[in-house]
Amino acid sequence: MCGICGEVTFDGAPVREDDLVAMRDRLVHRGPDSFGAYLSRRGTGGLGFRRLKIIDLSPNASQPLANEDGTVQVVFNGEIYNYKTLREGLVARGHRFRSQSDTEVIVHLYEEKGADCIADLEGMFAIAIWDEQAERMTLARDRAGKKPLFYYRDHRMLAFASEIKAFFDHHAIPIEPDPEAVPYYFIYGYVPLPATIYKGIRQLEPGTLMTVDIAGRCATRRYWQLRYPEAGAVRPIARKDAVAGVRERLTRAVERRLMSDVPLGAFLSGGLDSTIVVGLMSRMMSAPVRTFSIGFEGDPAYDETA
Repeated sequence: MCGICGEVTFDGAPVREDDLVAMRDRLVHRGPDSFGAYLSRRGTGGLGFRRLKIIDLSPNASQPLANEDGTVQVVFNGEIYNYKTLREGLVARGHRFRSQSDTEVIVHLYEEKGADCIADLEGMFAIAIWDEQAERMTLARDRAGKKPLFYYRDHRMLAFASEIKAFFDHHAIPIEPDPEAVPYYFIYGYVPLPATIYKGIRQLEPGTLMTVDIAGRCATRRYWQLRYPEAGAVRPIARKDAVAGVRERLTRAVERRLMSDVPLGAFLSGGLDSTIVVGLMSRMMSAPVRTFSIGFEGDPAYDETA
């Protein structure tokens, strides 16, 4: 888990470094290991980052991470599961890497394909990419929405962050509860996206990317959509083949998530899902799997430790 934030201004005024640093450091709990910031050459774009080190623990993987001439700047929260395959292709096409991180794959892939590169990424992520030449920010969120990304936009700027609380430290962002969102909280226990409990603060939807430039032009589009086939188009499958197919997919999914340069663990909730995941992990890892369970004292409905 890392924390990202940033801002693009539309009125020609520069991003205030104090705001950028304050938003970034409100996210210190997401990334206690290191921090960074970037202000564009004309000051109209800014990125902030708090890092939790997972892959490539060296300073070479610190963010914001740039290409060779600094025209592409990336901050990224999450993991890209197919980054090694993507990296091999990029190296074969002449790109040079200075780190072993998955972040740098995003940098060079953007050089080749622009915002369309997001569709090539398999993983969980919230990403912000500043394009210095186009003076444009690209924001993207993973297909399932595992990693959060919130934004605020008015007539003069757009700001974004991994958590809403980062906006509390921006001098120009009003924090005002939205009365129309309150009923949803009591009905569902949360506010359905893209809305939030605050006026003017939205969530970038899963499987979506947004581009915004210094002229205030903003475009949002889905790069991925879950589509179910028509019932008549699905061929029958034998039970044993379905069982084997589910097992193969689950095994591959767990294996791809075991990439880490720090110790791995797993949460056990007491249900079938986490039991299966830990069982598969135990077959793939040379050491016993470190597991963790969370209990809530005095509330047995939420206590699964037994």
